[in-house]
Amino acid sequence: MAAIEPELQVLKENLQDMLAMVKSQMENCIRAIAKRDTSIARQVLDEEKKINIQELAIDRDCENILALFTPVATDLRLVIASLRIANDLERIADSAKSLAKVLSEDPGKRHYKWMDDLKIPDMLEVLVSMLRDMGSALRDEDTKPALKAVKKDDTLNDYYKKAMKTTADLIIKNPDDSKSILSLFLMIRNLERSGDLTKNIAEEIVFQIEARVLKHQKLKKK
Repeated sequence: MAAIEPELQVLKENLQDMLAMVKSQMENCIRAIAKRDTSIARQVLDEEKKINIQELAIDRDCENILALFTPVATDLRLVIASLRIANDLERIADSAKSLAKVLSEDPGKRHYKWMDDLKIPDMLEVLVSMLRDMGSALRDEDTKPALKAVKKDDTLNDYYKKAMKTTADLIIKNPDDSKSILSLFLMIRNLERSGDLTKNIAEEIVFQIEARVLKHQKLKKK
C-alpha cells in the first residue's frame, strides 16, 4: 500500500462525514417546521459549529497531503475537489443556519404559518435528496448519482420562481407582516443558491472521478 493511501482514506471519510452533517441540518430544519419546534431550530444553530470544525479538518488534511506526498493525477484531483466541496458544503450549511435562526427567534411562530405557502419544506426535501445523491456518489465513486441530483435543481428553480409571486400576494394580504414575509423569501433565495452549490459539488465529483471539467458547461443527460 502506498504511504499516501491512508491519508486519502481519512480525507474521503471526513468529506463524507461533513456532507452527512449538512444533510442532517437540512433534515432538522424540516422537522422544526413540521413540529413548530424552536428547540430543534436552536439545535441546528448549535450543530453548525461542528460543520465549521469539519471544514477546517478537511483543509488540514489537504494541506498535509500536498506538503508531505506531492500527489499527482487522481490523488491530486481528489485533494483539489475535496477543498472545493468542503467550501460549498459549508455555504450550504449557512443556509440551514440562516433559516434556523429565523425559526428559533420566532416564539410567536408567525413565520411558520407561511412556510407551506412558500413551499419551503418542499425545497428542503429536494435539497436533502440532492445531498443524499452526492453522498452516494462520493461513497461509491460513481458520477451517476451526482448527475441525477443535478436534474433536481430545476425543481428548486421552479419553486423559487413561484415563490416570487406568492411572496407578493402574501404581502398584499398581510401588509403589517411584510418584513417577516420578506425575510422568508430571503431564505428561499438561500435555498435556491444551495441547489446551485450542490450542482458545483456534482461538477467536482465528475472532475475527481473522470478528470472531466464541467464548469460553465451544461451537464448532459446520460
